[in-house]
Amino acid sequence: RLRILNRLQVILQHVKMSKQTDAAAEVLLEKKGGAGIITLNRPKALNALNFSMIQQIYPQIKMWEQDPETFLIIIKGTGGKAFCAGGDIRAITEAGKVGDKLLQDFFRREYTLNYAIGTCKKPYVALIDGITMGGGVGVSVHGHFRVATEKTIFAMPETAIGLFPDVGGGYFLPRLSGKIGYYLALTGCRLKGRDVLRVGIATHFVESAKLPALEKDLIALKSPSKEKIADLLNSYHMKCTIDQEKEFVLDEHMEKINSLFSANSMEEIVKKLKQDGSPFAMKQLETINKMSPTSLKLTLRQLREGASMSLQEVLRMEYRLSQACMKGHDFYEGVRAVLIDKDQSPKWKPASLEEVSDEFVDNCFKPLGNDDLKL
Repeated sequence: RLRILNRLQVILQHVKMSKQTDAAAEVLLEKKGGAGIITLNRPKALNALNFSMIQQIYPQIKMWEQDPETFLIIIKGTGGKAFCAGGDIRAITEAGKVGDKLLQDFFRREYTLNYAIGTCKKPYVALIDGITMGGGVGVSVHGHFRVATEKTIFAMPETAIGLFPDVGGGYFLPRLSGKIGYYLALTGCRLKGRDVLRVGIATHFVESAKLPALEKDLIALKSPSKEKIADLLNSYHMKCTIDQEKEFVLDEHMEKINSLFSANSMEEIVKKLKQDGSPFAMKQLETINKMSPTSLKLTLRQLREGASMSLQEVLRMEYRLSQACMKGHDFYEGVRAVLIDKDQSPKWKPASLEEVSDEFVDNCFKPLGNDDLKL
């Protein structure tokens, strides 16, 4: 009976959300000049993506892609603090506890949206001003242009909540220079401002206060080609001097990152960090020791395999992993420790890397037959 009541509450919540007025709409979709504009509009939730937002954005992108009067697509967030801080993890957790179908639907729809952005025929410009993590990375990084500002904070912090850097992380992370993608994925390291550009996640860097002017200029472009858009973005980028002199935060550690994170197994990475013994290596070791051992192993393999896969293949693999995580223990425990009780001390099961068997990891990557993600 409790399960039925819980489900009813979830359904009522969804109905209530869908009846909201336009001013309170969670995502605004509008056409200005030749530009389709997507505005993520849940500032109190740091514009986290929920199921209804994903369901609205996807068909709109597909429509604009076919529309001869739409020349580019712009995506941005409201509230000044975040572009998009991730996916609506709480809703997924609640659904998981009651065995709701949202567990399949959310990831299926989200990854389908990521793929639509990665294959979009119209130039796609993401203004990643403020916090951009997890699901927010998924709706920006696969597009043609990503404009960071001094307020941008990038991270893929999933290993801390018993998940893995999904939304196509297995595609873009191993393609960053050296082993920096592996480092970001396993440690959840946060990058700020110009550093997001330096690692290749952003394509341009523009002062936050100049974004409204940039958007206006993008909208005003007459039948813009990708080249014209790039020229305009470049002109703003060249004029921006904020933090130009600042050294890349990981510059002095790049050599270490490339050697320490090139190991073939998590156990080997840990061994290398211990042997290295430098303050930097010890700090990474401390971070890694807090993460879900299961997540770490899944993530390392996800990136190693994703390095030679297409985006389509990566998202299919990640869907399999998402469903494995939803059936496990660590995701719910991680969300509890980090987001709900906020005690920051998750009790992972298994508790050590050695206890996460290769057989278990293999099983997480197995095809799901008819339930596989179709793109």
